[in-house]
Amino acid sequence: MELYVVIVAGGSGKRMGAEIPKQFLELAGRPVLMHTIERFKSFNAGIEIITVLPENQLRHWLELQEKYSFTVPQTLVKGGSSRFFSVKNGLKFVNSPSLVAIHDGVRPFVSIDTIKRCFETAEKLGNAIPSISPTESLRILTDQGSMPLNRLQVKQIQTPQVFISELIKKAYLQEYQPEFTDDATVLEKSGEKINLIEGNRENIKITNPEDLIISTALLPTISRI
Repeated sequence: MELYVVIVAGGSGKRMGAEIPKQFLELAGRPVLMHTIERFKSFNAGIEIITVLPENQLRHWLELQEKYSFTVPQTLVKGGSSRFFSVKNGLKFVNSPSLVAIHDGVRPFVSIDTIKRCFETAEKLGNAIPSISPTESLRILTDQGSMPLNRLQVKQIQTPQVFISELIKKAYLQEYQPEFTDDATVLEKSGEKINLIEGNRENIKITNPEDLIISTALLPTISRI
């Protein structure tokens, strides 16, 4: 079965406090997005890569690839007004039947093992969503203040979220709704059961300045995860 990954990189860099989008920030001398793409090529050299970027960033990405001699083949797609529409645009380039992963462009530390288990589980069950258990105490806000939340009943969701292509492409024919915070919620709305699997804690999403510091420390371990 064909394998695809739709890598969505639509960040602006505002929360990072940077002048350039966070996917283009340098990590060990190269843009974060390049590290992310290479994780999937390390998993499977034949995987089809679809990179989705805002229209005003497409030319800059091409320039960066030339500057850093980055030659990993990929289909470059113009993003939409939100993540939902960016993913939808990327899925247009996915053939069926296949398995397709949808991944955040600023998650360069997903482990090869996590990617492998996501694809294997999705092939058997239709979808696979990596998650980890929180390690800190949690409270939920209410009209009366706050109350404790049992962390054993809560999961932090990661990407890549992997799906049988027919299922996720059909799910993305729905009208956009605000509660669509990730691809799993889009699929779930179409009536499919979501299958959670264990992710890896290093698989952080680089969003804030401190994440970049953590990423610099994690980088030497990337070949071992």
